[in-house]
Amino acid sequence: MEKRNVLGTALKLCSLEPLTGYFRNGECDHCQSDTGNHTVCAEVNEEFLTFSKAQGNDLSTPRPEYNFLGLKAGDRWCLCANRWLEAAEAGCAPPVILESTHEKALEIITLSDLQYHSLR
Repeated sequence: MEKRNVLGTALKLCSLEPLTGYFRNGECDHCQSDTGNHTVCAEVNEEFLTFSKAQGNDLSTPRPEYNFLGLKAGDRWCLCANRWLEAAEAGCAPPVILESTHEKALEIITLSDLQYHSLR
């Protein structure tokens, strides 16, 4: 079965550098064991990284033990749909890449919200 994005077309890669996704395959795909719903492909910015760190999820500090170099502004990353929505409600959601955001995100975020914040 083909993986679909929020637009109903084939899911595209989010990022291979840094390597993202629940499965670290570059895609924001989904499975039952991904309770975090890492389905939103976003281009992170400083405002979001600061927000995420304040929420207890530091994405900018390298964690070599997990082969994680830390994110910097401009990197694309598969975010948890709930965290992206929290950031949107706080006014600091990073822009999303619709073609690379899995349709599962629509269970939490409206398409109109994602479109409003889409990378243009």
